[in-house]
Amino acid sequence: MKRRTLLQRMAAGAGAICAASLPYGLARFLSPDAAAASRTHLRPPGALKDDAAFIEACIGCGLCGEICPPKCIRFFAREGGGGVNTPYINPEERACILCNKCQEVCPTDALTDMPREEVDMGIAQIDRLTCYPWVDTGVCGACVSICPLGDQAIDFKLWNQYKPVVQDGCVGCGLCVEVCPHPSLPIRIVERSEGTVTRHNL
Repeated sequence: MKRRTLLQRMAAGAGAICAASLPYGLARFLSPDAAAASRTHLRPPGALKDDAAFIEACIGCGLCGEICPPKCIRFFAREGGGGVNTPYINPEERACILCNKCQEVCPTDALTDMPREEVDMGIAQIDRLTCYPWVDTGVCGACVSICPLGDQAIDFKLWNQYKPVVQDGCVGCGLCVEVCPHPSLPIRIVERSEGTVTRHNL
C-alpha cells in the first residue's frame, strides 16, 4: 500500500471517530449548567438538610468514616472552609450503599437514623444526549442493575428494556454514578428541583 493511500485512510478513520464522538462533545457544551448542577460532594445519608445546621451539629469525630463498609465517606480538609473535618461522599469515586451504619454510630444530631427509603441525598439525573442506550449506541443498564432500591428508584423506559428512567423513589445514593461506564458520566446526583432529565440550552 502506498504511503499516501495509508495516510488518507488514517485521516478518514480519525475523521469518522471525531464525527461519532460529536454528539457527546456537543452535549457538554449545550448544557453549561450541567457541571454546576452535578453534586460530587454529597452529605452522608440521614444528614440534616440545612448544611449550616449539619456543620454546626457535626463534631468531626470521624466515626462515620471508620464504620462505612465501602469506605465512601471522606472528610473535608482545608477546602471545606467552615466545614473542615465534616464528612462527604463523592459518588464518582465511591458511592453510598445505604447500609445506614453511619447513622447508627453518629453521636450527634448531624445524622438521623432512618429507613433507607426515606434518605434524601438528592436524585439521579440522566443526560439523554450522552447515555449510551438513549442515543442508541449500545446496551447498558448498569445503573438499573446496581440500584439498591430497585424499580422504585430507577427502571427501564416502558416498551424499551434498555433506556433508564429515574423514578421519584431515588434517594441519591450515587451507586449509578459509580458504575456508569460512559467517560462523561451522563448520570449524576442533583438537587431534586433540578429534575431527573438534564435540560440542554438549545
